Amino acid sequence: MAIADQPETIATAIEHSTVRRRPTATSAGGLYNSPESTDSSGEDLVKDSGSDDFMDTVDSGVGYSQPPQKHEDKTSVLDFAYRPSVPAHRKVKESPLSSDSIFHQSHAGLFNLCIVVLVAVNSRLIIENLMKYGFLIKSGFWFSSYSLSDWPLFMCCLSLVIFPFTAFLVEKLAQRKCIPESVVVLLHIIITSASVLYPILVILRCDSAFLSGVTLMLLSCVVWLKLVSYAHTNYDMRQLTKSIEKGEAVPNTVNMDYPYSVSFKSLAYFMVAPTLCYQQSYPRTPYIRKGWVFRQVVKLIIFTGVMGFIIEQYINPIVQNSQHPFKGDLLYAIERVLKLSVPNLYVWLCMFYCFFHLWLNILAELLRFGDREFYKDWWNAKTVEDYWRMWNMPVHKWMIRHLYFPCLRHGIPKAVALLIAFLVSALFHELCIAVPCHIFKLWAFGGIMFQVPLVLITHHLQNKFRNSMVGNMIFWFIFSILGQPMCVLLYYHDLMNRKIKLDQS
Repeated sequence: MAIADQPETIATAIEHSTVRRRPTATSAGGLYNSPESTDSSGEDLVKDSGSDDFMDTVDSGVGYSQPPQKHEDKTSVLDFAYRPSVPAHRKVKESPLSSDSIFHQSHAGLFNLCIVVLVAVNSRLIIENLMKYGFLIKSGFWFSSYSLSDWPLFMCCLSLVIFPFTAFLVEKLAQRKCIPESVVVLLHIIITSASVLYPILVILRCDSAFLSGVTLMLLSCVVWLKLVSYAHTNYDMRQLTKSIEKGEAVPNTVNMDYPYSVSFKSLAYFMVAPTLCYQQSYPRTPYIRKGWVFRQVVKLIIFTGVMGFIIEQYINPIVQNSQHPFKGDLLYAIERVLKLSVPNLYVWLCMFYCFFHLWLNILAELLRFGDREFYKDWWNAKTVEDYWRMWNMPVHKWMIRHLYFPCLRHGIPKAVALLIAFLVSALFHELCIAVPCHIFKLWAFGGIMFQVPLVLITHHLQNKFRNSMVGNMIFWFIFSILGQPMCVLLYYHDLMNRKIKLDQS
């Protein structure tokens, strides 16, 4: 009998496992050997009284409304507990922080400690920064003196609705078989290309604010991705419909619950929904939680303000007081990058939380969009490839559905298909940063393409060191500590050099 396995309390155990007999000369120390005690479980108690669970129960006083009373004719379980002759070590056990058991333990207390330390350290740094430099937040970064005159960008943003409407007309003609399939494909290529090239030309012709340019470029890239998915999905549904009409077998994996149709309502919902993959119907929630939406909006405002504070109070002064990383002393450049890495990491994490968690969930709630897996636990990624698969699920699903697997179906090797996916991602990262800055140095493009060898390196390390977080550490160091701060410094100094040349001319 193991005491720790019994559902009854100590008081109940005492009541059921006492030995009724008179003490004799052979009963020294309470160890009774008389045959009268055969109804007792004393022998088992001696064997099991050394368990940690038992002592935890005894120490906690479970089952006692008052201290236990000993009588002359009763011997309690406690008389057998943890005697010197009882073994204290019974199993092979690892220390909680050993490599074999560290990931099987709960680290909630250490997580709370890290939060307390971060709050304390950063509070001191904030107070020290305010005492030394004062309040540095200005409106120039977010809204420049000429940001209100960025009406061409605003009009361009409003005119982007023309491209989805044109794509709808093309699909309607294709459904009615008014135009051949080759013409449909050509028209969609023209429409999707124009949806990106048109905003690029507007931004390059207007010396607009950086934030306005980035917003327009991100919006145009989203429109491009959605239109590609819309055209590709409808094309595939037409092909499946033709196969069914011919009586050909269709794989069971193909979902044809909804017949092929072109509806403007479905396109309009898709263009505002938090997804990049088109389908005629989406899982929907039954109602809108207005109180929940309000709380998320408050969080969005707070964390956006935190981002602005960190950028103005920390990142801007560090960047302005730095030299170009490739044109100065190496140790000085390393020091600047490391000093910039912490506030940059905070801003990046806040950006992720604001956009992928708060904003996309708010939009999904207002539209009653059911599938809200906008990200996975990318912070546990053991390889760089795992990170890119988990941190941005809308883009990942688009890449898998409309780029990666189509390449495989056309006989392209997996490695080449993966390289094509990174090329497309690198191109759009470069456009979203270089076009608003009016600088084409390919820093963002090179940073994304640098992930390809990192994928191979972290894969090799993960295969070599099984059940380790070596790849995760490399990801955090390369991506957050080294990569992003370096890109910030490079683009800032190139932007400042461009402004100096424009002022001199």
